Amino acid sequence: MIASLANAAQDAPSGDVTSLRGADWRAREAAHVARADELTAAHRARASRGEKHPVWDFLFTYYSYKPAVLRRWHPGAGVQLEDAAHEPRAQWRWYAAGTAADSLVVDAGAMEREKGDSLAMIERILRQTASRPGAFGCFGLHEWAMVYRQREHRHPAPLRLGQDATDAVVESHDLRCTHFDAFRFFTPEAVPRNRDRPSREAQPTMEQPGCLHAGMDVYKWAVKLGPLVPGEVLLDAFELARDIRLLDMQASPYDMAPWGAEPVRIETAEGKAEYVRRQRAFAERSNALRARILTAWRPTAH
Repeated sequence: MIASLANAAQDAPSGDVTSLRGADWRAREAAHVARADELTAAHRARASRGEKHPVWDFLFTYYSYKPAVLRRWHPGAGVQLEDAAHEPRAQWRWYAAGTAADSLVVDAGAMEREKGDSLAMIERILRQTASRPGAFGCFGLHEWAMVYRQREHRHPAPLRLGQDATDAVVESHDLRCTHFDAFRFFTPEAVPRNRDRPSREAQPTMEQPGCLHAGMDVYKWAVKLGPLVPGEVLLDAFELARDIRLLDMQASPYDMAPWGAEPVRIETAEGKAEYVRRQRAFAERSNALRARILTAWRPTAH
């Protein structure tokens, strides 16, 4: 059963404001920085050599957030940092003086005043996505629909089955994509084959937790919420996006084996079963993270 928002109480502040002693929050910050550096080490090393990776670069190109974004730790909303007023973070945006001497707290009110519409949209997507049952019959065919009847492709890897057989797989399945940012890359010939018509405006009403791209987007929403989200939750969301990205490419029509992504052959019954098994696990993880974000950020919201 997919985790509900009500079941996750991690990262919830107790009361209006929770205080962290200087030694405690600095230890959390140091652990966060070390973890972020480990998560981005391979990407940074490739970038220093001018190398590209068609699986993992997606996490830094499509989601155009630099490793430095992951490295910056925030305590989340409703957490006061003691002995912090003379730290560099005192100059960071969205921080204000706390109630205790030399303390800082995330200025959630200022963020709400300046970014209210954006924050409301993010909350709506997180809550409504988690409230729906997951759909597990798409089998990752969005990537196949992006190359349907095309001779030029976005990825450098060749098609595993060749163009004609790839087209035949699309034609033998129902396309059930619910995510606009995948659907918008469908080829013109694939668009009418999709059961739904996702749009940017309909995104809050169409997203569902079985969608791999909706799961990856939890990372995007965590970044956009910035200091309202505890840094540990941000890194968990990044790890989820990383793990989902691997399956997304394994189930794609491309031969990604040379890049470390052995194929999940969704054109076969066995491949479909493996895809759905992993898809369900990602739906659980993504809903748990949606709950953690909302519990930390909106603990009293209904």
